[in-house]
Amino acid sequence: MSVTLLSSPLQGFTDFRFRNAFQHYFGGIDTFYAPYIRLNGKLKIKQSYQNDLQPENNTTLNVIPQVMTNDPDEFLFVVKYVQSLGYKELNWNLGCPYPMVTKSGMGSGLICNPTRINDVLHKAHNESDIVVSMKMRMGYEHAGEILDAFSVLDQYPLKNIAIHARIGKQLYKGPVDLDAFEKCITSTKHKLYYNGDITSVSVFKAIETRFPDIDHFMIGRGLIADPFLPAMIKNNSTKYPENRWSVFAEFHDTIYQQYDAYLSGPTPIKMKMLGFWEFFSQSTTNPQKTYKAIKKATNPVKYRKAVDSIISNEMKLTP
Repeated sequence: MSVTLLSSPLQGFTDFRFRNAFQHYFGGIDTFYAPYIRLNGKLKIKQSYQNDLQPENNTTLNVIPQVMTNDPDEFLFVVKYVQSLGYKELNWNLGCPYPMVTKSGMGSGLICNPTRINDVLHKAHNESDIVVSMKMRMGYEHAGEILDAFSVLDQYPLKNIAIHARIGKQLYKGPVDLDAFEKCITSTKHKLYYNGDITSVSVFKAIETRFPDIDHFMIGRGLIADPFLPAMIKNNSTKYPENRWSVFAEFHDTIYQQYDAYLSGPTPIKMKMLGFWEFFSQSTTNPQKTYKAIKKATNPVKYRKAVDSIISNEMKLTP
């Protein structure tokens, strides 16, 4: 069975600059989900969200916009906006686990409120022709919340539901709950996508074997930590290309230059790249040492030196 791989959206990481560079250097992803649009009570789309979805910034990518809201009018406002750009589908985020979101009754904090979910979907399906898909967790407090939500979700022609196999309260801690995910498969009529902790080809194969009827898999943090992973899954290979670290170096330089041009001053670019290296370091021989070296690089010259040293060292250590 051929599998479809999707890039899970990560706020602050997977914008169009990252997506374009990723696709150019690594490939393997069929569809990218854009980080969510959040309106904060104002019917106005922030410029950064607008830039991220502009068709000219996504010419080589299959991209699906995402919205984070619990308000039917906000949802419809975003529907009209993304349709004006030519998008046919809008993904609704009921998966974000962060307390600042969930306390507002959004993200995974909304799963326990089927009535509100129904209000939004009712308006979306009655007042627009947008295709709606969902990104969810099992719940916020417990994994049974999603099962209660299915009775509402099954009333609508959703394209799919991508489920991260954790509850919101876990954030990203602890193991994924594959038993709870399995229960979801038999509890809804909708097509499910699997998401959560796909960090290696062997982990992917184990999940694929466990769920033979699932053919869409979403990769989030694992894709940033190991950008070669999606292509390796597609090629059914555990071997990295011989020029692994030189390809990574080119990719790194591309996104660094683009973020440096976009952000103003040395501090924002340092914080941006430090965030990326929390993930990148995981694929190096000594993640802790790698991350520490990046953290200690207090200016762009020192940063460049640290990156060159890390990549040179990995090239020597790679058989």
